[in-house]
Amino acid sequence: MEIKHLQYFIEVTRTENFTSAAENLFITQPALSRIIKSLENELGTQLFIRTRKKLILTEAGRVLKKHVLKIENQLQQLGEELDKMVMLKKRHIRIGLPTITNTIFFSQLMSSFHQEYPEVTFQLEEDGSKVIEERIVNDLLDFGVVVLRENDNNIDYFMFVKEKLKLAVPSSHRLAGKQEVSLQELKEESFIMFNREFELRNIVINACREAGFQPFIISEASQLEFIQEMVASNLGITLLPESTCMELTNNIHTLTVTNPAIEWNLAMIWKKDENLSQIAKEFIRFAKKKLMTAYPYD
Repeated sequence: MEIKHLQYFIEVTRTENFTSAAENLFITQPALSRIIKSLENELGTQLFIRTRKKLILTEAGRVLKKHVLKIENQLQQLGEELDKMVMLKKRHIRIGLPTITNTIFFSQLMSSFHQEYPEVTFQLEEDGSKVIEERIVNDLLDFGVVVLRENDNNIDYFMFVKEKLKLAVPSSHRLAGKQEVSLQELKEESFIMFNREFELRNIVINACREAGFQPFIISEASQLEFIQEMVASNLGITLLPESTCMELTNNIHTLTVTNPAIEWNLAMIWKKDENLSQIAKEFIRFAKKKLMTAYPYD
């Protein structure tokens, strides 16, 4: 009993007609009739009742159809799993991360994915959100983690962090004893910022402008460690995401910012493409599951 002949049998049950089934299978009607007759002889029972209008399944035919459909489904799953193995084998994933994110978590995410798909290798680059997005659009990176801004028609994304920015000041600062501060109160302060490649910089500057002042930037950097050290050294203040503030040194005090509260949304992005590779689809599925667990938000 050949798999192909069983597939021919299923097509006949769908069309209820030898001629139509033969056309769909690109074989002749007499050849299809011989195959079905051979199948009936092999099973020792009639599968169809032939009438002028259509073919009707016998009881044996209905039993065979039930089992063949199960086999067909299993064959489809087998094909998908084999395709997945072939597509994932010896593949390389390029990911861009801004320095402000938790690189430890993403290292663990890549490690978990690698354990499931050991042939997949990774390339990790650290930069600002703008550069990462540009490199994805230009096919120089496969995925990126960026501060989410206005939606780009070239980009698909999955947002996994939605939180507020907090003010970070040295422990000796005049505001260090407070729990919250309005943004307008900071108009005379010296700001330490990420450089122009980071979307966080634009978020802070735009919020300050809406509060009625242009922030005075005394220093800027591309590394969180440098910014933290400059704040601790009493050079100036900075605004950072809530999750980042939890990792700051003890000699830095953080305050809630009000009027307005400044929102910071983080997303995993990739180039919009209807023909995403299997490796890309699988990594998106895997990353979504891990990120939703690690960064739940309402």
